[in-house]
Amino acid sequence: MFKKILAAAATTAAVLAMSASYAADMTGAGATFPYPIYAKWAESYKKATGNGLNYQSVGSGAGIKQIKARTVDFGASDMPLKAEDLAAGGLMQFPAIMGGVVAVVNVEGIVPGQLKLTGPVVADIYLGKITKWNAPAIAALNPGVKLPDADITVVHRADSSGTSFLFTDYLAKTSADWKSQVGAGTAVKWAVGVGGKGNEGVAANVQRIKGSIGYVEWAYAKKNKLSHTQLKNKDGVFLQPDDDGFKAAAAGAEWTRAPGFGVVLTDQAGKQSWPITGVSYILMHRTQADPNKGAEVLKFFDWAFKNGAPSAAELDYVPMPASVVKLVQANWKAQLKDGAGKAIY
Repeated sequence: MFKKILAAAATTAAVLAMSASYAADMTGAGATFPYPIYAKWAESYKKATGNGLNYQSVGSGAGIKQIKARTVDFGASDMPLKAEDLAAGGLMQFPAIMGGVVAVVNVEGIVPGQLKLTGPVVADIYLGKITKWNAPAIAALNPGVKLPDADITVVHRADSSGTSFLFTDYLAKTSADWKSQVGAGTAVKWAVGVGGKGNEGVAANVQRIKGSIGYVEWAYAKKNKLSHTQLKNKDGVFLQPDDDGFKAAAAGAEWTRAPGFGVVLTDQAGKQSWPITGVSYILMHRTQADPNKGAEVLKFFDWAFKNGAPSAAELDYVPMPASVVKLVQANWKAQLKDGAGKAIY
């Protein structure tokens, strides 16, 4: 009898250990855009629940590849997948957080937020048509600002990137030349410049190279004390980046009309709308090979939706509206199943 009790206790302990390991082994990979907030949430979630999350900031393209290969529990992308791509991969996606992409510069004598730029001017810089910081097109936007007679070094992403998608989508919407010559995508054929891997790599290159311009998620610009620029939005207003501008751009999002919640928030109308605002998406397999791990992922994001708003605001991200969260949770129930077809949420 005593042996049976010991055996039962050992089995129970093994099951509990296995359950705990699901949380410890919870892994995600993808977009660098949301990495600062996912890292903050993971730290807080660990303190609150004891459960851990390892998120690899490797770029949206790599994250999509990893979730398709089932090497992680979830992928993350700042470019929403189309309905046909989701269906082909047996995937569902949902929005987790919103934020903004900013242009950053390393120009002598220019302080953060001082320089004004427009989509067409940024496009011409990235096309190699504008090569000097005191070029007439830049000077015309910045009367009274002392611009150096210095060469411009363009910095772009070297990896497949959702941040690049948001940036190039904005340029394609504001510059006919960019749209026809380069277009929008996670990986494009850059006309000029040097590459950096991840938001981290672009930020590091801009910090290192005098006369450079790059684009990063707003939290990276603040964290690394980079000089951001003002940008002119669709309504013709020059804005400084902040969460109010991101919220304004997101206000008109039509979530229910877009398959897989796939909205793109660049160049949105509205005087307060920041022109390069984006959504970061989570990708999961509809049929979960390990439903326990899948359930742990949903518990994490459920916790983040309910408790993560203060951290998001601190880092100038925009939490998902409560109405959208309800839609997301309904989709979890409807789409994420175990091998027997039972909902995991």
